[in-house]
Amino acid sequence: MYELNLVGIGTGNPDHVTFQGAEAIRAADLILIPRKGENKADLAGIREQIIAQVTDTQPTIAYFDIPKRRGDDGYLQGVDDWHDAIALRWQDAIDSHPNARNVALLIWGDPSLYDSSLRIAARLEPKPVKRMIPGITALQALTAAHGIPINDIGAPYVVTTGRRLRDEGWPEAILTIAVMLDGECSFQSLAMADYDIWWGAYVGMTEEILIHGPLDKVAEDILATRAQARADHGWIMDIYILKKRAV
Repeated sequence: MYELNLVGIGTGNPDHVTFQGAEAIRAADLILIPRKGENKADLAGIREQIIAQVTDTQPTIAYFDIPKRRGDDGYLQGVDDWHDAIALRWQDAIDSHPNARNVALLIWGDPSLYDSSLRIAARLEPKPVKRMIPGITALQALTAAHGIPINDIGAPYVVTTGRRLRDEGWPEAILTIAVMLDGECSFQSLAMADYDIWWGAYVGMTEEILIHGPLDKVAEDILATRAQARADHGWIMDIYILKKRAV
């Protein structure tokens, strides 16, 4: 039996790793690192940088390739099948190191927020002992970078995805939403004159880009900036907060 540590490492800044996370990385005798293709090699490189920064001796690293997600059977079924495929890659990597007793996976952000590592881990056989180490989320990093609280006094907020914003529109009775996993800039589906936006890409990293303002005034700037950043780096991670203006 082995222990599987899901270690939240923040948004790409090695300084985001907590003391608890660093301790879990040092204690690992096997660390799994995903690869997402040549265009996203930086993501594996950042994990390698974090490992080198917090350890004195190089641990054993097992790389695995992330399979592509299919969408021909619908979104939810496609995600479920994708998680099955990823679990098989994890299983193969772990099985190839049968003496490993303390396995770590470095999770972007935090394992609890729009991350599927816990669901994927549940598919492993035999079931490992799981331990989750919290990390700084993109949402925390975004509010810190802009210097804002996410909620108004006594008011709720919603964390959602770009797909749900496009399909379902603005949530009823909510003044503030945070939007993650949005590759299509779904704020374009809104009546933009009614909202303010706080947008960020590569938040917390040296490449960080921040834009804030009335949505109808800055939307084109965000679209152009995002497209250029993606072309420059080959990948992009961005997140934004929208607030509905008082009528």
